[in-house]
Amino acid sequence: MIHSRPQVVVSRCLGFDTCRYNGQMIPSKFVKRLKKYVQYFTVCPEFDIGLGAPRAPVRMVRKSDGIRLIQPLTGNDVTERLTDYSHRFLDGLSGVDGFILKSASPTCGIKDVKVYPGEGKVMSSGRDSGFFGGIVIDRFNFLPVEDDGRLSNFIIREHFLTTLFTVSRFRELSNNLTRKGLVDFQSDNKLLFMSYNQNEMRIMGAIVGKMDSRDIREVYDEYSSHFYKTMSTPPRHTSHINVLMHGLGYFSKYISSSEKRFFLDTLERYREGKIPLSVPLYILRSYVVAFESEYLARQTFFEPYPEDLVEITDSGKGRSGK
Repeated sequence: MIHSRPQVVVSRCLGFDTCRYNGQMIPSKFVKRLKKYVQYFTVCPEFDIGLGAPRAPVRMVRKSDGIRLIQPLTGNDVTERLTDYSHRFLDGLSGVDGFILKSASPTCGIKDVKVYPGEGKVMSSGRDSGFFGGIVIDRFNFLPVEDDGRLSNFIIREHFLTTLFTVSRFRELSNNLTRKGLVDFQSDNKLLFMSYNQNEMRIMGAIVGKMDSRDIREVYDEYSSHFYKTMSTPPRHTSHINVLMHGLGYFSKYISSSEKRFFLDTLERYREGKIPLSVPLYILRSYVVAFESEYLARQTFFEPYPEDLVEITDSGKGRSGK
């Protein structure tokens, strides 16, 4: 399957430059591995507003007028500079498909960033999004946005990659929008959408099926809101199993009872969390090839992102994928 090339904004310290506050860089195996398949745009808000590297650390401090971004050692309040920079940088983006940001950073963090009650040696008193990361979430909440720490979790990483490459295909469709293109997009992603949100899948199908003589851009805009809603929440194991069972139905009369039993046993092991989704997918894909199902061969559900990116290592944290 030929995949699109997503455009991804990534924190520059994740393997690109020694721009952290301590003058170091943090290698990321995932970011490095993904580089072959995406176009990266790097960002380091603290360095880019002139704080340099190495530099005195900044922290999020709760004040009477809200949370401020302060450099305790110098007393500098860089809240406005950082906020202005963030909006200018994001305004300049064109066609971005997703973000990978540095976890726990007071600028790039997307959640669980420490907030302090003061500038001195005090314990943190809460958690929030970093300044740049928070603005990204507010402006691009319809896109896949993750941090390097959370992407060590298999379920989160799988959802991120699936969404990233699907969003990229949808952006490419928008750039060369035709009625046939929209019909093909819905058809080729039908099982994937079914695994994410069956109700929204039906709504999108109805929109495409009734476009008639309507303006294609108007149809696309209506379809778009349901598409992003569909991809916003990771699918449950049960949804994947329902789709896999649906796919098995195409081959029930061609495979032996022992083959069917083996597939159902594999599904049960997946349900119990003992094997990744890729295992039953591979079995079903082998049937697609063996019995030459042209319709299923086009389904992105079987390979929503490049196969080389399948990595079953898992931190074991946050298995809900939230």
